[in-house]
Amino acid sequence: DHCLKSCSAHSYIRKNWLGSIVFPFSALLQQSEFLDQTEVLQRAQIFKKNCKAMFPNRRIITTVFNDEGIQFLVTRYIKALNPPQQLLDIFLHNSNATFDLIARFVSLIPFMPNTPDENDGSDIWMTSERCISLAIGNKEEHAILLCNFFLYFGKKALVLLGTSVLEGHVAYVVTQETNEYLLWNPSTGQCYKQFDPFCPLKSIDCLFDDRNVWFNIQQNNTPMAVFFDYSKESFWKQLLPKNVQGTKVQSIQPEEIMYFETDKSMVEDLRNRIERTLKSKVMEWRPKHPTHWNRQCTFILRQILPKLEFGIGSFVSSEGDNEFERILQFYWVTGFPIQMPYTDIQSIIDAVYQTGIHSAEFPQTEFALAVYIHPYPNNILSVWVYLASLVPHQ
Repeated sequence: DHCLKSCSAHSYIRKNWLGSIVFPFSALLQQSEFLDQTEVLQRAQIFKKNCKAMFPNRRIITTVFNDEGIQFLVTRYIKALNPPQQLLDIFLHNSNATFDLIARFVSLIPFMPNTPDENDGSDIWMTSERCISLAIGNKEEHAILLCNFFLYFGKKALVLLGTSVLEGHVAYVVTQETNEYLLWNPSTGQCYKQFDPFCPLKSIDCLFDDRNVWFNIQQNNTPMAVFFDYSKESFWKQLLPKNVQGTKVQSIQPEEIMYFETDKSMVEDLRNRIERTLKSKVMEWRPKHPTHWNRQCTFILRQILPKLEFGIGSFVSSEGDNEFERILQFYWVTGFPIQMPYTDIQSIIDAVYQTGIHSAEFPQTEFALAVYIHPYPNNILSVWVYLASLVPHQ
């Protein structure tokens, strides 16, 4: 099926895997005390070993391999890069809303299947451009992409490695605002203040930007206790000495990222297919009960879903308000919208099944189902599904 293949992360990889550009490492060595690349990488390995000796359970990544097997300092991955222009045009006069939208866009890029958390020593990272063009990436690549987007706006941003209560090993982005630090989770697009008790981040172990890597040597590494002032050597152990930090290192990232528009007709075909598939699945999951579809409620849900993508307006659209109120006069309505990045149809089927809404056994129950897909550039899709059950008032 062409429609699905062009949106599938895995087939997309096979079709679009390109060779990478490798820049000479010599730029790093200018005005530095190091003799050659090997010495820098050796220093990074020794630094990591020393850090692990101090705090064995804390995460530290100093070097990674690119997809050609060439080893680089992680600092070479950080560089200001342009987000899609489409995202910048939505909230022209609200920079905070734009930052939230950019974080959301990054979270919609599908994640590679989880790899063991112990592989911090042998990571392979793609460039941000490759991550976008393949529409897939690991946790660190997502964080680097978000960090690079923030740098494009002149924000002070670093990649943070740590652990999360919910996700295990994570990579966040920390931004320094006027009088506070914000912690951004690239896998959800959510942003937390440093002292937010609901932030799932459990430990802050390591920071890096385009100049240096800092390892947290504070006894307490929970977000609320950490001092982010990495210029203090009693709090943060730095990889490169200060006289090297100022040297502008040549990044392995491109000058800019080129984006392409997602085919709208393909998206509509996919939406129709998902809706048809889900309807047949709901009926399949109810073998002992007839499944009746309420067209009026379906129509209203279709009007609601597009507004949820940008959180615009009230939950119920004003034009559908009266109609929805009228439905509530006659039915008990149970249901809620599901939002997820598009990877494949089976993931959507599983998510809808887990809601359990299809299992209503009350006689005369009707159902409404609406699907909306919001296309972002490069076949990155936000999928909304609303399945509701309607039980007539007695």
